[in-house]
Amino acid sequence: MTTPIALTIAGSDSSGGAGIQADLKTFAALGVYGASVITALTAQNTQGVTAIHQVPAEFVTAEIDAVFSDLAVGAVKIGMVAELAVIGAVAAGLAKWQPKHLVLDPVMVATSGDRLLKADAVEALRTKLIPLASLITPNLPEAAALLDEPVATSESDVAGQGKKLLALGPRAVLIKGGHGQGAESIDYFVTSAGTIPLPAPRVATKNTHGTGCSLSSAIAAGIAKGEDMATAVRNAKAWVTAAIAAADRFSVGHGHGPVHHFHRFY
Repeated sequence: MTTPIALTIAGSDSSGGAGIQADLKTFAALGVYGASVITALTAQNTQGVTAIHQVPAEFVTAEIDAVFSDLAVGAVKIGMVAELAVIGAVAAGLAKWQPKHLVLDPVMVATSGDRLLKADAVEALRTKLIPLASLITPNLPEAAALLDEPVATSESDVAGQGKKLLALGPRAVLIKGGHGQGAESIDYFVTSAGTIPLPAPRVATKNTHGTGCSLSSAIAAGIAKGEDMATAVRNAKAWVTAAIAAADRFSVGHGHGPVHHFHRFY
């Protein structure tokens, strides 16, 4: 029996709601063994980020080599990679080990509004990592930032930005609609074949810390289990929507609390 394995390459969230911690919880909740490469340590909680400590690029390389030299990684999720040197190390490591499936969540701004990606790193993300991705999962502000455009406000604008992001080299794009307005939160799945809207009811809760991390890692988990990309995206969207809907069962912190990764179990 083969054990499905997914790897997250991302930053640590000391409060446990986002980043590496959210990714590993997501993998576990979906029946996938999770490994991790930590790119940065953040001092953060539900109210914001107070400090970021970068992991040296050579140590990130050592982590990547340690995982891939031993584990049969079925899918990789990339989250926070905030520095040029770290982006270079991750890109070189992926070029060396060539995983088949790579889900890239371009983490640029935290739920709290704190900027997590330095300006010079945005261009490296565009040119070094995005072309390697099977799927990128920006939210509306991140999609706009990657293209140096205003935030899309209409479905046609979103579809247009999706096509432009596709031109940067990924095989597919999922633009997340959580920052939009209206009764539904609509994500847009963009491939060379066209744009598919994926609506879900917008859940009224402030407990949305880690939603983006959890969605991208849920997609990676599905791929690691053998699902095709479109199926993995749909299943992950349904799972995250349920995790958000169950978030108010928790009472964690005084700001944007975490989603309920284990809503199926307790």
